[in-house]
Amino acid sequence: MPELRKDPISDRWVVVSTERGRRPSDFGSSPTVEGAGESKFCPFDEGNEGKTPKEIIAWRKPNTAPDTPGWDVRVTPNKFPALVIEGEVNRTGMGIFDMMSGIGAHEVIIETPNHNLNIADMEESHIDKILWAYKQRIVDLEKDKRFRYILVFKNYGTAAGASLAHPHSQLIATPITPRYVKLELASARSYFLEKERCIFCDMIRQELGTGERMVYENEYFVAFTPFASRFPFELWLLPRRHEAGFQELPDEERMQLARCLKDIMMRLKKTLNDPPYNYVIHTAPNSVPRPGKPDYWGTINYDFHWHIEIIPRLTKQAGFEWGSGLYINPTAPEEAAKYLREVKI
Repeated sequence: MPELRKDPISDRWVVVSTERGRRPSDFGSSPTVEGAGESKFCPFDEGNEGKTPKEIIAWRKPNTAPDTPGWDVRVTPNKFPALVIEGEVNRTGMGIFDMMSGIGAHEVIIETPNHNLNIADMEESHIDKILWAYKQRIVDLEKDKRFRYILVFKNYGTAAGASLAHPHSQLIATPITPRYVKLELASARSYFLEKERCIFCDMIRQELGTGERMVYENEYFVAFTPFASRFPFELWLLPRRHEAGFQELPDEERMQLARCLKDIMMRLKKTLNDPPYNYVIHTAPNSVPRPGKPDYWGTINYDFHWHIEIIPRLTKQAGFEWGSGLYINPTAPEEAAKYLREVKI
């Protein structure tokens, strides 16, 4: 029988339509990105550094110069940015409508010189370098008080919005806190004020206790299918230790996160035949003082808990989803976790 499940963090309801009960094989093959493996020109390939904007940071081999070959991970401004970094944040209104200038930062994290090497197949030591780049850019951009939020995300496959096959992630810094993140922040704060505990920490303890949605755990990180999963095989990855911001991740724990991320991505690849997916890092917003709200972020270090949301793109939203704001998930998260745990990697 179908169930309505409520996500305690976002207060969002999800329809888990168990009567539709779709198995991994029912989703078919949805591989990679258009053009992957072809010999077309790619600006992200090693040797084409002059075809991208100048690099911001890179993990390089010794004695190699910026914007030349010899890099392992490279970060550049996006050539076609959604937001521009020059200018001031000017807020205006037009009747009931609010506007502001499109100030922000839009960067590309080129994950490897290898055009066809994706996270599931990378060495853990290389994934560690990608995570290093994420952290370095968040730490640097949060110094800019124009920016209220910094979102790191990855689109893999044309169905997930990737326009280039070369493995890459993106980062966008915005002068606002995105709505979905604000919902998480508000729920986390409300829960903390009532119970003096982090809702994410409580969720981790409960998932470890029951084990039915747990997919992976190591000394520092866990990954599970959330109780009110919006999408089939959705996964959340969280640090066991309470940390509000991704940038707080100690360097010595980063390799454990790389190990967890590789394991999860390999399980998704094996179970679902290399599906398109998105992942996003939800971290604490930049602690910019708000006019008239001196304590706006007063409890955030106690109540928020950074995490990575991984969303395979196996189903499409249609009229009901767009009209109601509800999601219909045809695979129960408990079943999805079971398939992911049992796959041989």
